[in-house]
Amino acid sequence: MRALLRKEIDELFAARAYWLVLIATSLLLAQSYTDAVNTYREVSTTTALSTLDGIVTPSAGAYDLAIMLLFPFVAIRLVASEKSSDALKLMLQWPVKMRLHIAAKFVVLLFAWMVSLIPFAIAMAIWMTRGGHLHASETLNVLLGYTLRFALTSAIAMAAAALMPGAANAAVVVLAFTIGTWALDFMATGRGGILQRLAEFTPAAVTRTFERGLLRMDVVLVMLAVTALFLTLTSMSLRRGTQWGGGAPAAAALIIAIALCAQVKTSFDVSDSQRNSFPPTEVAKLSRIAQPLEITIYLAAEDPRMSDFSNNVLVKLRRAMREVRVSTPYGARSALFENDDRYGTIVYRLGGKSTVSRSTTEEIVLETIYSLTR
Repeated sequence: MRALLRKEIDELFAARAYWLVLIATSLLLAQSYTDAVNTYREVSTTTALSTLDGIVTPSAGAYDLAIMLLFPFVAIRLVASEKSSDALKLMLQWPVKMRLHIAAKFVVLLFAWMVSLIPFAIAMAIWMTRGGHLHASETLNVLLGYTLRFALTSAIAMAAAALMPGAANAAVVVLAFTIGTWALDFMATGRGGILQRLAEFTPAAVTRTFERGLLRMDVVLVMLAVTALFLTLTSMSLRRGTQWGGGAPAAAALIIAIALCAQVKTSFDVSDSQRNSFPPTEVAKLSRIAQPLEITIYLAAEDPRMSDFSNNVLVKLRRAMREVRVSTPYGARSALFENDDRYGTIVYRLGGKSTVSRSTTEEIVLETIYSLTR
């Protein structure tokens, strides 16, 4: 394994593409940090803005573009170059299993990612030396989200390079996957059901979750399992021939694991302001409610009240209560021309009782729920 890692590191640092990606990422980070600091100074004079929203998230946003458009080429090159030069034929004759080759490439890609985070660390150090404040847990949580996204994108790029003839075709596949996840995220807005549940695990949605200071274990486990699945597909493809069947059980087991990981409900609020949690006294009350809470929201997806209710109330309710079921009759369609007296109302059902409210304020929502309990 040591020899494999040395080989992959030599290939990585010998490639001009990686150095160009580092330079481009550093420039993007510098621009993002400068804009974030200027905006933070202007906004903080009138309203209170957290460093998570004002400094950390906008600065780290540079990696969003780098992961989508730059780093996939580095991952594709590690696999496609060996296929195009017929070095793969020699690798298949080595007394080393293919999964170790893939593991070495993936470890080196993670190392390359850690190197690319140095400009972000420098920017945050400059911010602190100028008197700025950073909360360690929420900052590390944002970096964890981008690291998981990088790992998934790298695994997809490696699988595409193994399956497709040529690096250009592999790059098109990775870009198509990115656009497909955007489309899924857009179509699932306000629809509810299985479509919206799947959209919670798209790269863009995952990034938003971590940028809120929320650490969801289902998201972490699903991202890791999907990454392992694509790495397994890479190994299966490079081995070719009859050896495809050797990795099929592992791939099937990972698919089952993904479905199980999606059912995990554990989450942690690591934000400095605890924005994703009710006060402890309210959490204690809500946790004692055994019946499932059913919420029917008669609001369109583009309505600001819908966004406010989802981000400031539903997130907290799902963390505090055992089961919360949400339905949105309007789905993703516009309600500008709806002639429905129920529009703007939110119906709560709990233990055979129901009540209607129009407020999306946290305090009133809690009072409404308590009115249905003993």
